[in-house]
Formats: sequence, structure tokens, C-alpha cells
Amino acid sequence: MLAFAPSCNQAKAKRFFSGDERPSFAIDRSTEFRKVINNQLDTFFLHRSFRNGFNGSALVVLNGKPVYEGYFGYANYRSRDTVTQNTAFQLASVSKTITATAVLILVQKGLIGLDDTLQKYFPKFPYKAITVQHLLCHRSGLPNYLYFDYKWLPERGKYMSNADMMAIIETKKPGINRLPNRAFEYCNTNYAILASLVEAVSGQSFADFVEDNIFTPLEMTHSFVYDAFAWRNKEHSKNYNSKWEEQKNDCFDGVVGDKGTYSTVRDMYLFEKALRSGRLLTEETMAEAYKPRSNEHKGIRNYGYGWRMTQQPDSSWMIFHNGWWHGNNTAFQRRINDSTCIIILSNKFNKTAYNTAPIWSMLYKNTGPEEAENCE
Repeated sequence: MLAFAPSCNQAKAKRFFSGDERPSFAIDRSTEFRKVINNQLDTFFLHRSFRNGFNGSALVVLNGKPVYEGYFGYANYRSRDTVTQNTAFQLASVSKTITATAVLILVQKGLIGLDDTLQKYFPKFPYKAITVQHLLCHRSGLPNYLYFDYKWLPERGKYMSNADMMAIIETKKPGINRLPNRAFEYCNTNYAILASLVEAVSGQSFADFVEDNIFTPLEMTHSFVYDAFAWRNKEHSKNYNSKWEEQKNDCFDGVVGDKGTYSTVRDMYLFEKALRSGRLLTEETMAEAYKPRSNEHKGIRNYGYGWRMTQQPDSSWMIFHNGWWHGNNTAFQRRINDSTCIIILSNKFNKTAYNTAPIWSMLYKNTGPEEAENCE
């Protein structure tokens, strides 16, 4: 399997074979078409790296089989450590796909009801009639905790936890944006509360629940939920702006569920395969997760349970999520009909990570899916 990383001055591409490959990830070169696709994607990502400043990793899967895998640039710019197959990236809002899966696992076990109001789990929660389902599909009307009054935030140098965020909601009662279930409104607070819900129901930390129920069973060995309050996190990439200035954590990095999950392209491929095969959730549950939940405005874009979706000309849906946090731009885009997906993770601010239209065009010869939204 080929992997790619630029040299220190980024003037040339360094190609190398890894000695510890897992056979299940071997790129299928059994047909001439796949060889052509691999070469086209190689050229495409090298150009993105050298000309557009893309820094990160990419994995492209066609009909359930990887056809391209590439690694570009630095996991740590200061030490010149290059990105490798084991480099974990902050998934940013792609973390919401993991969080939704964790919640739906508990739904399947009968421990959470989608129509349950939050008072069942959080008796002091001040807003009535908001259900678990409203959180999953961003119909709660809650305000974004990232914009809470700064007077409510922890003192400088300290992190806000999910419990801290819940305490602010319960005691300060910030004004809601709208009544529940009136409209779709993307809001990080929804998924931070869902992580707290997993903790309340399971009796585990959110990080431990995800580790035990998703990462370990799927052998996602380089994935983890970031813990700002403990020194048990695995190695991961540094975060940078477009000028290679490191983007430090802030108080909000103590809150997880809406962000805060780290992974690699290979691990995310294992997650994608598990979703397709029913290892984590049943076919019926996945059908509910992929069902459009925001129909106030007619159009081809929608949101399900933890997934954005774009309707294609053949009426099928591209199921995806993008992310953006502290210089990390991420894309996890899936065509369910034929098990094709694009996974792009980057740690240096560069919006080209979202521009996957040329990749879909290569895979489908200009007759494939429309591009996913250019948003998180």
C-alpha cells in the first residue's frame, strides 16, 4: 500500500511502503479501472498538498473496497513529525456521528427512549418538552453553549466540562432560540447534552462508553474521546491555522460529544464498515438515523440523527458530516447505495477538505453524487 508524505521543504513527495500493514486495508488493484482511479487520486491529493496547502490524510473507498490512501505533511510542524497511518486527528463535528451512534446503542437496549423528555434523566433541566430525538436532529431550540455569557465560563486556564455546561443551563437558564420542534437549527449544545445523557444512563464516562462499545469492538485502536481532565489521551496531531501557528485548546475543549473525538482514516473506515454491516446498529435503527428530520424548507439538504444528507438525482441520499474546530477540517462522506465513501482528516486550516466534487467525479465519471455541503 502506498502512503504519501511531503519532504520537509514540501518540494517533493516522499513515497514509501509501510512494513506493518493490516491486510484488510490492501488497496484493490484487480482491475484497470481501479488502477486509473488510484493514479488520478494520487495526482489530485499531491496537487492539493503542494499547491493548496492540504495537510492531513485521506482514504477513498469504492464499492466497499479502498482504492486510495494518502498521507501528507506534518502531525507536528515544530518537530517535523510527518502524518502517518496512525496519526489521530480531531474529528471536530464529525464526532457527532460517533455520539449519535452511542445514543442509538442505548436506544436499542431499551435504556433510552427517543421521545423521552430530558427531565427524565436531568430533573433540574429547565426547558420543557425537549426530547432526545430533538437533540439528535437539532430541533431543540437550545442556545449554543459556545456563546454563553463569558461570566459563566471557568476562570482563565481551566476547562469547562459537560457537567459544568449542564450546571450553567440548569442554574442560569439562558434564553432559548425557539420552542422545541419548530425548526431545524444546528447547535453544538444538543450533542454535548447527548454525551451527558450517555453518562447518566450508562454510569460510565462518555469516553469509556465509546471505548467499550464502539472503538474496542471495532478494533479502532488509534481512536479516543479527548479527556481534558486526565493524562490518558493517545498520541494525536497538533492543530494549526493556515500559517502554521499552533491552535491551543481553550476552555470549551473540556466539553465532548459535539466534538472532541480523535481518529484516523483507517479507523473511520472500520466505523463506516460496521455501520453498513449492522455490527453496531440494526438496519431498522440505521434507517431511522438516515431519515430526513428537517422539512420546513423544501430542498435536497437535510439532517437525520447525527448525519447530514444531500439528496441525489436518483432520489437516494449521500449521508455525511463535515467538521471544523481549531484548524481541523474534516469530511466523512458516504454513498450508502454502493458502499462508497470519502474520508478526509486535516489539522491545518484548509477548506479544500470539503471540496470533494472532483473526487466524486473521478469515481463516477461525472455521473455520480452531488457534492456534500461546504459546512461542518
